[in-house]
Amino acid sequence: MNVNKKIALGAAATGLLGMGLYLTVPAAASGPAAEFTPAAAPRDDGRRWHHRGGLGLHGEATVKNRDGAFKLRTWQRGQITARSGATVSVKSENGVTWQWTTNDRTRFGKRGERSSLSAFAVGDRVVVMGERSGDTRTAAFLRSPRRR
Repeated sequence: MNVNKKIALGAAATGLLGMGLYLTVPAAASGPAAEFTPAAAPRDDGRRWHHRGGLGLHGEATVKNRDGAFKLRTWQRGQITARSGATVSVKSENGVTWQWTTNDRTRFGKRGERSSLSAFAVGDRVVVMGERSGDTRTAAFLRSPRRR
């Protein structure tokens, strides 16, 4: 079998597997086995979930805190395109731009050291994580990514 046929068969198999998961997972998730139990809750209270984002550019996740409240956590990797007062605009590589509000609880880090918002300038590459309520994203932390 030549290489092109192997690639085509592999792509077809992957597509069929993806379609099968798409069709079966929502149906299985509605059953009693998928119900939330406190014992199955992550122990980190959603505070470290952004590390699981890998190399993703931006995203959101609904998490349940220990007090039982649901929070919409959001994160983004990109470049600062504007800064005005306590607000920072970050643009991801795919063109998505979100505005982030900082406050006295926001933690900042640059070059592995604690920092402040004033240390960041337009053009800096950053990772920012926080919560979204309506259209407002409030940063819990903003830091320059570690160099590899």
